Amino acid sequence: MPRTIIENIVIQHYEEASNFEFCQYTSIRFFEIVYFHSGTGTIRVNKKVVPYTPKSVFIFIPDDVYIVQAESVTTVTTIKFLKNFFNNSLSKIPVTSANDWFRKMEGILHSNSFQLPVVKFKIETEIDDFAPLIKMLIQEYQKKQSYDIIIIENVLTIILHLIARNMEYGLNEKTNISRNSKIQDIINFIHSNIYEPYLLTSTHLADVFNLSENYVSQYFKKNMSMSLKKYILNYKLKIVETKLKYTDLSYSEIALDLGFTDASHLNKTFLTYKGISIGDYKAQITRNHP
Repeated sequence: MPRTIIENIVIQHYEEASNFEFCQYTSIRFFEIVYFHSGTGTIRVNKKVVPYTPKSVFIFIPDDVYIVQAESVTTVTTIKFLKNFFNNSLSKIPVTSANDWFRKMEGILHSNSFQLPVVKFKIETEIDDFAPLIKMLIQEYQKKQSYDIIIIENVLTIILHLIARNMEYGLNEKTNISRNSKIQDIINFIHSNIYEPYLLTSTHLADVFNLSENYVSQYFKKNMSMSLKKYILNYKLKIVETKLKYTDLSYSEIALDLGFTDASHLNKTFLTYKGISIGDYKAQITRNHP
């Protein structure tokens, strides 16, 4: 069994291998980063086959099941955040710290471009930043009990930020948004600042994106077929669903985190838009995933 670095984070490294054991941990994995240093082959994930080459980065999220099939000897590093990381009753990580890590990942989980697990980099040279970061992570891992937790946390933070930033540039197929359009930039800004409501006002968005304050909402609705206010609320409710499913944060904590007045306000909003109370939704999850 691999050694955990931070509570319920597992890092594994394979040098010039053809068979890999890390796939078997998918059932207890919440979020996973796989980086191929060298080698070629394919990944079969959710009935799709995706090729990998040197410097490929893949992301796997809850319920993804995958198998790596090497065509040539492969060097690969995998970083797993296990489900118990976000369970306060099982994790030794403070609630605030675990929630910060969750925030880093949820932007990726809800990315408009998350169609396949391979990360496409807008700036191709940024993939070169991964090699030294992963190398530093492995060096700390190999130190065994003398590893530096601060280095590991900071390296993981940078890796997650690079992934999230590049995944934001994917196509939104449902709305046919261009990669370079202003509306996509606004959506990315909303996703990145969903916990800072004062940054998502029409006044602030108009200032950031050089639009008139009166035109912001009109421009957004024209391109997205829904109001700015509704889009922000819908995105918040997606995050609420994720937190209910994968953390044991209290309803009050989730409400406070996302700018609802209290748990009652959150529940009323959730029921109106989702047709089910947060308590019933949580109970449904527990029954389906005991």
